Amino acid sequence: MDPFLQAAIEEAERGLKEGGIPIGSVLVHKGRIIGRGHNRRIQKGSAILHGEMDALENAGRLPASVYRECVLYTTLSPCPMCSGAIALYGVPKVVVGENRNFMGEEAWLKSRGVEVTVADDPTCAKLMAEFIAANPTLWNEDIGE
Repeated sequence: MDPFLQAAIEEAERGLKEGGIPIGSVLVHKGRIIGRGHNRRIQKGSAILHGEMDALENAGRLPASVYRECVLYTTLSPCPMCSGAIALYGVPKVVVGENRNFMGEEAWLKSRGVEVTVADDPTCAKLMAEFIAANPTLWNEDIGE
């Protein structure tokens, strides 16, 4: 398995153990993780801390030139908010763990020139499917429904 996708899965598992939604992400620059995060909306009472947003936040303030050399790994297809941040900062590539449980803005990202690769990882799919089945109200809140 890709070690960066594995790191994103570990973040998702950490979020689940904290009582949150199991979505994790890592921001990778030149083969090194510079930001890690997981969905912490529940834990922090936040409106915006999805896994991708948390990874970007934890990477800290960076020059545009760094973002343009990064790859963002996320366990689930990115929502409109996270896709907007990816496009805003010019992240050129996103690796998605799975998009069976939720299809985010992959087509929009591609239309903006972002390379999107879907790993269709069974661990990512299982984490989300089990969470959604057990917590449909929390899941619907997370995706704005």
